[in-house]
Amino acid sequence: MKIGVSSYSFRRYRNATGATLADVCRKAREIGFDAVEFIALGGDDPIAQANELRALCAELGLEISAYTVGADLMAEDVEAVVKQLCRCVDVTEALGASIMRHDVCYSLPEGVSWEAAVEQMAPHIRRVTEYAKAKGIRTCTENHGFIFQDSVRVKALIDAVGDENYRWLVDLGNFLCVDEPPLEAVRTAVPYAIHVHAKDFIFRPADMPTPEGFICTRGGNFIRGTILGHGVVPLEACVKALKESGYDGTLSLEFEGFEDNLLALEMGYRTLGRLVEA
Repeated sequence: MKIGVSSYSFRRYRNATGATLADVCRKAREIGFDAVEFIALGGDDPIAQANELRALCAELGLEISAYTVGADLMAEDVEAVVKQLCRCVDVTEALGASIMRHDVCYSLPEGVSWEAAVEQMAPHIRRVTEYAKAKGIRTCTENHGFIFQDSVRVKALIDAVGDENYRWLVDLGNFLCVDEPPLEAVRTAVPYAIHVHAKDFIFRPADMPTPEGFICTRGGNFIRGTILGHGVVPLEACVKALKESGYDGTLSLEFEGFEDNLLALEMGYRTLGRLVEA
């Protein structure tokens, strides 16, 4: 199992220092990470940027494990969304990554259930993954965004798409956003897992005074991102479940806490190392 990191995890470092994605790659390798994943490359020519990052990572000995992009397949102009996702597949190919993760929706129209959304979105997701398959790239969706964050919902979506090329980016912490016990959810997810985010949260129940900076879960509790191992996610048990399932992909650190950015990443890297070696 490789230990990776999301470029998203460096956002506070980048905001404070003006560091570029190239700087992020060098810092990730310096810390010790085996792989990096990138989030929605911007600029006028993302293909050119992808080619530059691929060359740099090859020089550093840093694998590019995945490319992560947004998408709203419940949008009015869904054809435009599908076309954009296919362009993102082209960026993934330029990066040399074998996995592209995309969102599916951010909200539901009034009167539309998540079950109905599954049926509406599945054909479009299938079209994107068929395009990706021809390029040797697998697509996936993360348990992320409140609407499709529960394990039962993500599983239903993947089953409805019905293509082995479309699987699951399993985020160990995000299940808490919908008040689902992470270990139970991971056990549901592992047969579908092709990429994994390791993330941790501090938890406060609804009846406890909650300071600024926490987000409200669907059930009215509160969580805040923190250094891996400092929160309530049962990381050891979750990683054990992944190992027992035969998962041998990347375990990618995703940090979104308020603590010192680089210190958090260094500590998270060491925690992942212990979990993988256990």
